[in-house]
Amino acid sequence: MAKKIESIDALIFIDTNILLDFYRIRKSDISLKYLEEIENHLDLIITSSQVEMEFKKNRQSVILESITEVKKIGTVTGNIPAILSDTKAVEMIAKSRKEIQKKQKKLKEKIENILKNPTYNDPVYKSLQKLFSYNSEINLNRENKVRFTIRNLAKKRFLLGYPPRKKTDNSIGDAVNWEWIIRCAENTGKHIILVTRDSDFGCVYDNDSHLNDWLKQEFKQRISQKRKIILTDKLHKAFQLVEIPVTKEMIEEEENVINTSFRSYKSFQLKEAIEQLKERLESNEWNESLRKMRDNLDFLDDENNE
Repeated sequence: MAKKIESIDALIFIDTNILLDFYRIRKSDISLKYLEEIENHLDLIITSSQVEMEFKKNRQSVILESITEVKKIGTVTGNIPAILSDTKAVEMIAKSRKEIQKKQKKLKEKIENILKNPTYNDPVYKSLQKLFSYNSEINLNRENKVRFTIRNLAKKRFLLGYPPRKKTDNSIGDAVNWEWIIRCAENTGKHIILVTRDSDFGCVYDNDSHLNDWLKQEFKQRISQKRKIILTDKLHKAFQLVEIPVTKEMIEEEENVINTSFRSYKSFQLKEAIEQLKERLESNEWNESLRKMRDNLDFLDDENNE
């Protein structure tokens, strides 16, 4: 028997990487179900123009991943041996190829329409636009004048090196989101559920998410020792904690996406590390270090020869 999840009176912050997963969920009805629940509970979702910008900035590249996958369909080619060329099976293969190409063309056209005019053709975009445009005290949109205060606080923590911040970060985006989460907790008196897969907010170990130690301490000091802040990489878990309906299919599909995203992320990390190493090897600083190392080795050789 599954353990019952204790519900809490909380607000949910959904990071951009989670929102972009709605394009990665293979079953469109499941994706739309998540979006439907977000629309039905806009009063519980913390968001900001920062999240909106990041979503719209990265949306096209995620969709292009889909185009790449579509191009792979039906690309298997090969010459049929003459001795088999008049068989029924070959006729069926040729017919299937034509049908696949026909379907492939329709899929590509649909993706192109989604790219060209998302307001009418992209259900994910349309649904999330309702979230971004929703007027509430927990939406830091461009009409909210407190955004200037939040940005200044974010700049300060960024300069001090406070998390959430990656080593390679050159923007204050995550800091803006964190400061806004803190402000929402202050203003509403509610617990916070933070849904993200960004490692600068914390880590995942043995399928459990753990908030960064400093962020946990900071939240307790600035908000309350009794107030809860829960980090999770699963949107369905956040929904369950605030009693938003979640089906078994929704849980399974999100788990599939997480596993796929994890493999893609590790591949991306490897490529990024290789690029950084390449840049260092090509940089004057690295070459200078190598020169000094060679000089030191030459010096030691000279001493040994003496």
